[in-house]
Amino acid sequence: MGGISIWQLLIIAVIVVLLFGTKKLGSIGSDLGASIKGFKKAIKDDDEKQDKSSQDADFTAKTIADKQDDAKKENAKRHDNEQV
Repeated sequence: MGGISIWQLLIIAVIVVLLFGTKKLGSIGSDLGASIKGFKKAIKDDDEKQDKSSQDADFTAKTIADKQDDAKKENAKRHDNEQV
């Protein structure tokens, strides 16, 4: 009671086909399918992109030894520039 029966659904389907025609309904269905497919692809691409860039920043983390080496190189460059 209160639900839609199969006969009511058939009547609604017939009215929709009469109003829009089969060609229009077919094109609407294919457009809807293509948009859903594109949406799923965009979601999948975004998930893969997030998995690859799971870092919070745009640089790779350096160890303390790497930072010290970089500091030594910068000091050497400054020293060379001062001598010139």
